[in-house]
Amino acid sequence: MITRRLFTLAAATVLGGFVAAMPASAQTTAINFTLDWKFEGPAAGFFLAQDNGHFEAEGLNVTIDSGNGSVEAIPRVATGTYQMGFGDINSLIKFLDEDPAQKVKAVMVVYERPPFAIIGRKSQGITEDPKSVEGRKLGAPPPDGAFAQWPAFVEAAGIDESKVTIESVGFPVREPMLAQGQVDGIFGFAFSSVLNLKAQGVAEDDISMILMAENGLDLYGNSILVNTDFAEQNPDAVKGFLRALAKGFADAVADPEAGVEAVMKRNEILTKEIELERLEMANELNINTAYVQENGFGGVDDAKLAQSIEYLKVSMGLEGNVDGAAVFDASFLPAKEERMLQ
Repeated sequence: MITRRLFTLAAATVLGGFVAAMPASAQTTAINFTLDWKFEGPAAGFFLAQDNGHFEAEGLNVTIDSGNGSVEAIPRVATGTYQMGFGDINSLIKFLDEDPAQKVKAVMVVYERPPFAIIGRKSQGITEDPKSVEGRKLGAPPPDGAFAQWPAFVEAAGIDESKVTIESVGFPVREPMLAQGQVDGIFGFAFSSVLNLKAQGVAEDDISMILMAENGLDLYGNSILVNTDFAEQNPDAVKGFLRALAKGFADAVADPEAGVEAVMKRNEILTKEIELERLEMANELNINTAYVQENGFGGVDDAKLAQSIEYLKVSMGLEGNVDGAAVFDASFLPAKEERMLQ
């Protein structure tokens, strides 16, 4: 009995010493992550990072939750309810401009070009020309990220705002109202609203898309956010998360069908063909852009970010309390060669 107890004690001591000696990277860190919206095609990179073992390889146990908009993700992360999240960097700039002490920063850009757009119907007079919205009625959900840029877009595109009627609408009725002709156009994310309209029965050749980024308003879009207290205490976990995520988005570019299947495992009511088209639109227009193909995924151009803040002084009424360094921290990004999507 004494011998057996001594053996057990010795084994426990050896095991305890082994665990204590394990490198931090070999221990699991839990991260609760909030998306900006529902589980749809453009979220494929997140789920492939999970399903393909990239998070696990970094010693991370990641839980991914849906969101209620790209603005709401920001306070979720700032308060520590979620350690990391996916939200609109322009709304983050506004959030920090109002209170620079908030504990949240962007650490990786996912939408190098935002999907902010006005989507209209040609049969109701809206074309790809921004000035075609003059004399028309546009439906706008008040919390929408695209609508938030309307004042700056008016200035950038030379639109006579006095000739445009804005009607406040809810997210659920936005596309149905356009499909039914109750409004002539809507504000939204291009890859969402266009495909939602098609699902409402609107013919593709009747849908027009005015991308703000192609008409004078060159901003960044949704980005990875981190709670700054969590980042300070767990820098290796944040770096590992971004490294894994770059691999997940590379997987989604290389095999969009696998990406959509990963999404549909979590949202079975989706239609595969629609989500595949949605993902491919997001990859082409917002994620795997010409800039990303040359410079890698996730980083920012300091001059573009600075100019973005100037645009936001118009669209969001910034007081000028933050600069690029207060909003974006590039120190957690992997090396450029680890951030190439193809």
